[in-house]
Amino acid sequence: MQRLRNERGNTVAIVLGVVLAIVLVSPLVLHFTQKRHNRLPFDALEAYPPGQPMANGEAFAETVIAIMEHELSSRSGWRPNDFVLWGPAVLADNNANRQLGIIQAVRESVRIFKDNLTKVSATEYDTNLVFADTAFRNDAEKFWFPSAENKFREGVAALRRYIDGLRTTPPKSKPINRRNVEVIRLFQSWTDLLGDAHANLFKTHEADGSRVPMWRTDDYFYHAQGFAHVMYHLARALKREYEVDLINRPSVAQMLDEVIDALGRASTLKPLIVLDGTPAGLFANHRRNLHAYIVEARQKMYSIREELEK
Repeated sequence: MQRLRNERGNTVAIVLGVVLAIVLVSPLVLHFTQKRHNRLPFDALEAYPPGQPMANGEAFAETVIAIMEHELSSRSGWRPNDFVLWGPAVLADNNANRQLGIIQAVRESVRIFKDNLTKVSATEYDTNLVFADTAFRNDAEKFWFPSAENKFREGVAALRRYIDGLRTTPPKSKPINRRNVEVIRLFQSWTDLLGDAHANLFKTHEADGSRVPMWRTDDYFYHAQGFAHVMYHLARALKREYEVDLINRPSVAQMLDEVIDALGRASTLKPLIVLDGTPAGLFANHRRNLHAYIVEARQKMYSIREELEK
């Protein structure tokens, strides 16, 4: 009997030890895998170096493709519509909330790409960009009929057809027109998104008057970081697309570099735990740290808009 009790005691101790190890190790594994995942293995300025022939619109579309394929094809895949423990509400939710920010920024960027950057007044829409815009607007949390992943992959395929159309003679796709008034619309859309991020990163109370709970602070943090990730890489694509125009606008070129720098820092900021300390407290407030980069990028975008409107 005593031996049986000892064996049961050892079994309980082993089980508790395994559970404790999982609890301690899991956050570290998730932290470092997320930190690695946050870096996109694509850069428009490296893929399309100065002097290399490129159709207007190619770098922008290729960057959107790279962003979406990275999220869809990574080891964990598209998280927001996954099993509840890996979705945007419970446990390993950081990447899920980041991906919700990514798809929102992609949707707005592709909409402006379709409506403004490649279209002037009464001209027709590019059919592949219309298809991509529609596909990316599928419910990001829908599991099937259709799944978010399948619709987003259809959007990626449409962008590939768009790039193929740019390379034909004559082109079958509509290139970026490089008009100031059109690119201003993109910065307007981005500043609106960053305004939403600003509100969520800075607020202390929810809409119902209750204080922001600690389990929501990281949701706001990673959702805003998803915005920054998309804008950082697309801003680099813009720098390549408008390279010739920026030569004669050195002040705009400098501010665009400053926007890119701020967004790059925001998109890769990865604390082990997102803390929400007070301004004079002992612990960091990571939402406010991210907020500083978001606001810097937003203000510089306003300045770019003012220069382009002159």
